[in-house]
Amino acid sequence: MFSNRIAQLKTKLGESGIHTALITDDDSVYYYTGYYDYLHMDFGRPTILVVDVQGDTVLITPAMEASLAEANACVDRIDLWNDGLGDEWRASLPDLLKENSVIGIEPNLVPPPVYQYIQSIVAKECLTDITPIISDMRMIKSEVELQMARHAGQVGIAMMNAARATIVDGVPEYEISLAATTAGTKTAAGILEDHYPNSMMSPSIHFMQIMASGNQITMTHHRNSTKRIKRGEPVFLCFCGMTNFHRFKLGFDRTFWVTEISDPSQISAYETAVASQAAALSILKPGIPAEDVHREYAEVIQNAGFEYPFRCGRATGFSFLERPQLVFGDTTILQPGMVLAVDGSVTVPGKFRAQVGDSFIITETGYEQITSHPKAIDEIIV
Repeated sequence: MFSNRIAQLKTKLGESGIHTALITDDDSVYYYTGYYDYLHMDFGRPTILVVDVQGDTVLITPAMEASLAEANACVDRIDLWNDGLGDEWRASLPDLLKENSVIGIEPNLVPPPVYQYIQSIVAKECLTDITPIISDMRMIKSEVELQMARHAGQVGIAMMNAARATIVDGVPEYEISLAATTAGTKTAAGILEDHYPNSMMSPSIHFMQIMASGNQITMTHHRNSTKRIKRGEPVFLCFCGMTNFHRFKLGFDRTFWVTEISDPSQISAYETAVASQAAALSILKPGIPAEDVHREYAEVIQNAGFEYPFRCGRATGFSFLERPQLVFGDTTILQPGMVLAVDGSVTVPGKFRAQVGDSFIITETGYEQITSHPKAIDEIIV
C-alpha cells in the first residue's frame, strides 16, 4: 500500500516538473510510509520525508526512533540524527537536494525551523507548493482506509453509548469522558486483535473530550471539567477528536438532556439542528459541489430565524481536516471514496446551542453512514 502511494506520488511530481518533495506533515509522512512517532515539533524534533522522483525515498528521523522506523517505514533509506550532534536533521538535506532542482513542499505545514533552513539552501524560485498534489491523493480513500473508517465508526459508537449511559443527575463531566475513553479503547483493542493482528498501533483513546453542559452549552469546544451536570440541563458531547482508530479520524456529536428538558424553548432549536443535517444529507452524493451541501444546511437554519452557521462539515482521514470542506467557496465535486463529517447545528447566542454530527462514506449512488446514534427528541432525554 505505502510503496504504491510513493510510486503514484513520484508519477504526479514528475508530471508537474518537480524533482524532489520534502514532506514534513506528520499525517502525510504516515500516509506515504506507514511510519509515525510521538516526538514531532512539540519536542523540537522534526521528521522529514524526502521523495526523489528519480532516486531513493529517504526518511530523516531522530535516532531514538530507529527501531520503530526500521519496523514501520516503507522507504529506501533511513537517515538518523541525534540531539546536539553535528547539524542534526539538517545534515542530510544538502546532498539530497540537487542544485537548481524544483523542490516541492507544503508551505503551511512545514515547521518554521525546517522552513527557514530549506530557504537557506534552496533558491526561492526553486520552491513550489505540492499541497494540491498531496491533498488530491489523500482525498479519495482506498478500500483499506475505508475499512479503517468503518472501524473508527465502531469505536465512536461505543464511546457515545458509554457516555450516554453515564449521564445522570449529579455526575461530574469528567466521569462521562472516562467512561467514553474506556469503552473506545476496549473496542479499538478488540478490532485491532481481530482485524490487524500485526499492527503496533495503540488502541488507547487519548484526546481530551469536548463537552459542555448547562449554562456552558454555548462554549463550542469546552473540555470536560469537574462541573456536575444537573437534571433538566442539556449536555453536548463531541467525539470529533476521539473517534480515531488506526490514525483514521471521524466526526461524531450529539446533544442530550438529563431526565427532562427544563427550558422548552430549546426544543425548536434542537429540532432545527436535526433538520439542517437532514437537509444536507438529502443531497449528499457523488457529483454534488461541496458548497451545495452547506447551502442546504444553512438555508434550513437561517429560514428558521437562527444566525448563519459555521461550516456544515469537512473531509477526514488520517488528518482531522482534509479536502473538501462543506462550506461556501469550496466547489470540489464530491466523489466516491471520500469520507465526510456532516453536522447539523443551531446557536442561540448566550443561551443555547445544539449540534448533531455523523460521518459518511460517499458511495457510487449516495452515502454510507458509519457513525450512528438516536437523534429524535424523545430518544435523547436520558
